[in-house]
Amino acid sequence: MSRLERRRRKSSNRRRVLWALVLVLVFAVGIALGEALQDNPRPGKTTTQSRTFTLQPESQTVTVTTP
Repeated sequence: MSRLERRRRKSSNRRRVLWALVLVLVFAVGIALGEALQDNPRPGKTTTQSRTFTLQPESQTVTVTTP
């Protein structure tokens, strides 16, 4: 095996690994974008929530001292 053949083989393997990483990255970005678009509500739809809450009356502590 000559140096040129080894260099070509290394270059070819590196190129394949690089392409595989690029494809995985593009796939992951696509999934993330799809999930983000699916999670957001559609524009134009308004959601109104009305809740009523009551506060509990405050308790008071009274200290009585005798003279």
